[in-house]
Amino acid sequence: MRYLPKSPTERREMLAAIGEQSIESLFASIPEQFRLKAPLHLPGPMSEQEIVEYFKARAAENSFGYTSFLGAGVYNHLRSVVTDSLIQRGEFLTSYTPYQAEISQGTLQAIFEFQTLMCELTGMEVANASMWDGSTATTEAVLMAERLTGRHRVLVARSLHPEYRQVLDTYTRNLGLQIQEIAFVPSGQVNGERLDAAIDSQTAAVVVQSPNFFGVLEPIADLAELAHEKGALLVVSITEGVSLGAVRPPAEADIVAMEAQSFGLPPQLRWTIRGRNCHAR
Repeated sequence: MRYLPKSPTERREMLAAIGEQSIESLFASIPEQFRLKAPLHLPGPMSEQEIVEYFKARAAENSFGYTSFLGAGVYNHLRSVVTDSLIQRGEFLTSYTPYQAEISQGTLQAIFEFQTLMCELTGMEVANASMWDGSTATTEAVLMAERLTGRHRVLVARSLHPEYRQVLDTYTRNLGLQIQEIAFVPSGQVNGERLDAAIDSQTAAVVVQSPNFFGVLEPIADLAELAHEKGALLVVSITEGVSLGAVRPPAEADIVAMEAQSFGLPPQLRWTIRGRNCHAR
């Protein structure tokens, strides 16, 4: 809503309309000792240019030239200026529950194109649209593996993003799933020997992240072989989807759960993103 300042005359008219004599009488129900008696100690108003310069100065206090680990957070990307114009078109603003195909044809086409892109990037055969974000998509991938295998034990690499592991714990705490974390070796990759020893006939899934929280690539083909030897599924979580433009896709995985934030939305709109599950088998 726009800010509309009121003149003293307008304030008096509004008070008269509600039967009050003064603004102070509006707060008569508040005990005297809790009322503000003096102005707050706040700095004076700033012009638009002063505000811009202030935040530029605060931004300059941050670190520059840091290394991006592409697995531990949300990163800045070059976004085309066309993106905002496209996502604000009416065809995409009402993308939920497209009951009538003739009305929502634009939405259905966009979803189809998105799923096609996800399959090409991840090496999967089928992609869905959509989960909420990468962390919940990873949990949904685990629950999918449980349903497919009928098993109730899950091995999770400790190099998976800690917030993803917290979400997984929250979702599965009362579902009868047994979650066991597998340590990583000094190089940052999951400990293959401990993982191999931990997989048994009750293991539904092995969950790893690549690039993982440390920015290290996991040996997906080798991990898939370890999991498949004992009938478990390999779930690969990807927190930075753009990384697939530079690294080999995890085509050997059974399920890929990916965060798609960086494909079009800036970091400050992170909460609106939907992660994606891709299922190959």
